[in-house]
Amino acid sequence: MRLRLAPTLAAALLLGAALPAWAWEDYEQGENVPIVTVPAAPPSPNRLPIFGLMADVGVPDGLIGSLAIRPLTWVRISAGGGTNGISRGWRTGITLLPFAAGPSASFEYGVYQSGDANPLAEKVIGGGFNGSPLLDRVGYQYMNAHLGLDFGSRRVVFFLHGGVTVVRGQVHNVDAAIQNSTAQNSDATGTTEVVVRQDPSVKAVGSSVKLGLIVYIW
Repeated sequence: MRLRLAPTLAAALLLGAALPAWAWEDYEQGENVPIVTVPAAPPSPNRLPIFGLMADVGVPDGLIGSLAIRPLTWVRISAGGGTNGISRGWRTGITLLPFAAGPSASFEYGVYQSGDANPLAEKVIGGGFNGSPLLDRVGYQYMNAHLGLDFGSRRVVFFLHGGVTVVRGQVHNVDAAIQNSTAQNSDATGTTEVVVRQDPSVKAVGSSVKLGLIVYIW
């Protein structure tokens, strides 16, 4: 009776028989087994930081603090909040830098909630200002389209932007303002009543400018 072995099994048995005993012992104990390690690639020294903190001041933006993200060398995205001296608000935007620094183009959208602007107007105009119902609730939305210059491209960036701003808002307490004006300027007797059933919307287009600083931290 003949016992036939498959070619693969026969080759394995012959190889095992050919290996010395010490080779099998080393293999079982995990010794002399080559281990290949691939080191991680070191970060490129030319890589620009991506995340930063930005602060800027301007009109109608007010004072804004933002988180700046630079996913590409020629794109910067920002979002944050601040104040215009009347109320709190927020703003988001994108800046394009075709050369990573230098000329830039920015597009931004921001909102300020309604707030009492009389204290600010009194500081600007002086003690002779008696307040106005039109300033009791001042809030607006704005959109910026700016061209500018950005100085620096790695850790610290200083920028000067300017251009066109579109401001939209509503004027509140118009009837009260008209009645106050009529009462102060009219010498005739009688009663005048003015009723404004809906707050009118206003839109203004003008120039704007802002200065800012970015510090990239990672």
